Amino acid sequence: MRLTTRGRYAVTALLDLALQPIEQTITLAEIATRQTISVAYLEQLFAKLKRHGLVSSVRGANGGYHLARSASEITVLEIIEAVNETVDATRCDHKGNCQNGAMCLTHDLWQELSLHIADYLAKISLADLVARDNVQTVAIRQNPASFDSALLSVTGI
Repeated sequence: MRLTTRGRYAVTALLDLALQPIEQTITLAEIATRQTISVAYLEQLFAKLKRHGLVSSVRGANGGYHLARSASEITVLEIIEAVNETVDATRCDHKGNCQNGAMCLTHDLWQELSLHIADYLAKISLADLVARDNVQTVAIRQNPASFDSALLSVTGI
């Protein structure tokens, strides 16, 4: 399987966006700080994510990014594919020419694994990830001020 840092960072960055208030635009610098990803790398990723309609940008003093669609409509597989990643576990890109131009003994095994992985990731949305307790715990640790002010506005303290 060829899931590299690019795919992992893209999912992480969009999950970070999904955790922020919907009406707020988020800068790449904010994501970079919370997720310890370089701004330059995020710029490359967000250009691809924007081209694929996963994020929208706003220019100006209050500019930044937000999800282009609802978090429930964006799947992990879609994010990975938008940044030119693949979940292909074969060595031949599903072509069947893995061993000197012919199919290898384990081609079908790796092809089926690839399909299972893709199916699994296509069923998980950003909203599914946001709802996970562990994600919420990490988000609070990474951005306590944001969650403190949200708590204050909810409790009226």
